[in-house]
Amino acid sequence: QVQLQESGPGLVKPSQTLSLTCTVSGGSITTNYYYWSWIRQPPGKGLEWIGYIAYSGSTYYSPSLKSRTSISRDTSKNQFTLQLSSVTPEDTAVYYCARGPQAGNFGSWGQGTQVTVSS
Repeated sequence: QVQLQESGPGLVKPSQTLSLTCTVSGGSITTNYYYWSWIRQPPGKGLEWIGYIAYSGSTYYSPSLKSRTSISRDTSKNQFTLQLSSVTPEDTAVYYCARGPQAGNFGSWGQGTQVTVSS
């Protein structure tokens, strides 16, 4: 069973770059046809999909965040990383990594990590 674990700083200053890493165990991020996503949930709001990196290494981002988002991977460590630049307090959220989407669903999730943007 695949497991995901987010890691990274819990506090980021405005205008800086948020960087989070997802470590995957129990399965390879290069396994054919799997996608690996970042999703966030601001306080009091619903889930927002940020983007994914595919098994092939290709990426796709939410249009609303595309200009500030980069997702990359380290296959030797079985990790993928989110970078979100020029953050503001509106980027404060619980950030999740997940496997998917597969047929519109996200099958496995990390536990989530709180990131607060504040000076």
